[in-house]
Amino acid sequence: MTAKATYDFTGKTILITGGAGEIGKATARRFAANGAGVVLFDLNEAGMTKVAEELKEYDVRVSTFRCDVTSANDVRQAFAEAAAQFGQIDYVFNNAGYQGAFAKTDEYPEDDFQKVIDINVVGVFRILKAAAQHLRDIGGGAIVNMASFAGVVGPPNMLAYAASKFAVVGMTQTAAKDLAPHGIRVNALSPSLIGPGFMWTRQTELQAAVGSQYFDSDPKVVEQQMINSVPMRRLGSLEEVANGVAFLMSEEASYITGFNLEITGGQ
Repeated sequence: MTAKATYDFTGKTILITGGAGEIGKATARRFAANGAGVVLFDLNEAGMTKVAEELKEYDVRVSTFRCDVTSANDVRQAFAEAAAQFGQIDYVFNNAGYQGAFAKTDEYPEDDFQKVIDINVVGVFRILKAAAQHLRDIGGGAIVNMASFAGVVGPPNMLAYAASKFAVVGMTQTAAKDLAPHGIRVNALSPSLIGPGFMWTRQTELQAAVGSQYFDSDPKVVEQQMINSVPMRRLGSLEEVANGVAFLMSEEASYITGFNLEITGGQ
């Protein structure tokens, strides 16, 4: 289902981390189509420039900022520059992330575990804190943190990623309580099997390569095994993820905070 509820974000600005990626791009298009100005943060400057070019058809203001979420200085500087350019940021989609290695727990590489935590937990915290301070100062707003169904069920061979996304759900619930007095809503989004696209293909190939009891060694078979694990027997789409973000940012969700919206393709 890709039908879009009509939300009016005219005069508002959304900041999207991981703005050059598949989900970042789909969300940027969703908000631009409904009138929002768009700020993109990413390390991939060429990718952000491409997304910004595509958003020109919507006649909204778009700016890109190189930002490494593992750098506290990068986050502070990019957020301050974006807020100065746009006057204020109304919504923050805390989306930058790293899927990490696929390996059994006893073989999981320690350096990769640290990298996943640095990006998906500490990086998410840095953006969350900067967003909270800005939204507090302007009188409120909304934040959506990108979690994952991996942070709900703990899939095999994804130890670091699952740990990081469980942490995001916990941060969301605590931040929602802390920030509610300031008129700031904080929610999380937990997609499951989303595709087609780079991340879906990468996941099936790496699961196949692990050699575990859970998946076949052929990525094409793995694709079907994963899809068969969801009742609707299909992938969720990038547009459905973007629709979920739009709902959580909208006035229709003005009573919702501390919620983890699972977009599962029927799982």
